[in-house]
Amino acid sequence: MNPTITKNGIALYTILRKEVVRFIRIWSQTLIPPAITVTLYFIIFGKLIGSQLRDIQGISYIQYIVPGLTMMSMITNSYANTSASFFSAKFSKSIEEMLVSSMPNYIILLGYLFGGMLRGLLVGIVVMLTSLFFVPIHIQHLEVFISMAVLASLIFSVAGLINAIFAKSFDDISFIPTFVLTPLTYLGGVFFSITQLPVAWQKLASLNPILNIVDTFRYGILGISDVNIYHSYTMVCFLVVVLLIWCLVLLQKGVGLRS
Repeated sequence: MNPTITKNGIALYTILRKEVVRFIRIWSQTLIPPAITVTLYFIIFGKLIGSQLRDIQGISYIQYIVPGLTMMSMITNSYANTSASFFSAKFSKSIEEMLVSSMPNYIILLGYLFGGMLRGLLVGIVVMLTSLFFVPIHIQHLEVFISMAVLASLIFSVAGLINAIFAKSFDDISFIPTFVLTPLTYLGGVFFSITQLPVAWQKLASLNPILNIVDTFRYGILGISDVNIYHSYTMVCFLVVVLLIWCLVLLQKGVGLRS
């Protein structure tokens, strides 16, 4: 076996193992809170408010919000994992040791991204299992369900890493989630169908990548969607490529990393 491949494989495994151990060690802070939050959403929105609302495309309201709540949890946790972890490494200067080593930058990138994706996917599984206590779920299109879950976790893991690269303080890594990610998520069809909006707002909402992600994921679980899933996959894959290239260029140039 090629020694370089072996060396890079060990480096990737080491970073990934560190990332996984980091969030598993504090599972009560990383895996349990999403389940508690989603339980409250189901009780308040699903049971109390949802019981007063009509079905959406033949689906009960509490069933309708399951995909959105699951994806919302995956997005926030994928983003939070890479942004917090990478910024901590940058703050402690340990990232500089990795950059001056013989380890390729793409290995550093993949190690952090896989860690963020795993946390996002694990949280998604926890939320889906929690939802079964409130409503039965039957996945209609398994390939769409899995592929969109993986792509969404990847996109927001990369986005979190980019945020951490530019961040100069711990406050900076909370700015984007608070003022950009949260509004886009709540306006991304998590709790409502965009067909309930005026036509002009529907066209504007269709530009929101989170709406396309959530609705395609909803199609995978419930078999219904307000967007064209092929258009959504095109948008998501385009974002993946652009963000990955941007992140790799930032690492190679040492933007925000080398003083």
